[in-house]
Amino acid sequence: MAAAWPSRPAAQETVAAQLLGALWFVSVTTGPWGAAAIAAAGGEETLKCEDLKLGQYICKDPKINDATQEPVNCTNYTAHVPCFPAPNITCKDFSGNETHFTGNEVGFLKPISCRNVNGYSYKVAVALSLFLGWLGADRFYLGYPALGREIVTREVKGFTHSRGLALFCDTFVVIVLVLWIGKLSD
Repeated sequence: MAAAWPSRPAAQETVAAQLLGALWFVSVTTGPWGAAAIAAAGGEETLKCEDLKLGQYICKDPKINDATQEPVNCTNYTAHVPCFPAPNITCKDFSGNETHFTGNEVGFLKPISCRNVNGYSYKVAVALSLFLGWLGADRFYLGYPALGREIVTREVKGFTHSRGLALFCDTFVVIVLVLWIGKLSD
């Protein structure tokens, strides 16, 4: 059996699709956003370094504060790490200058999320842990409410199942510590 030739309307649809494709190409290359407009403006548009795609840059690991285990210079839940565009990448750095990078220059600072721990006092956290740790007060203070709720739940279950033995033991340890500290200060 011989192959059937396309009917007349299908050929018209093909011609219409080709015509639309040609019109689209002409509008893209000559319109206000096209290559002709960019060439007339002085060449190809250069990206900002912040707009580079993943793999076109590498960022250093943030410096971590040993006391808080959070990135240094964490403000408003954000810290910034230096990022280096790959060699032979040209982009606009944070100053707005078009720069050709060799891989050793900082191109931009990438924001990373962090927790702001500047408002917490070590002494308050220790005091809460010693005296109200069985209620999880120290965890709530330090911003770990899930751990605080878990501790409270554990203590309540321990109190109800062991007729108050867990609460008594915790209270006994606190009293002994207070008496011991009192003897040291005399």
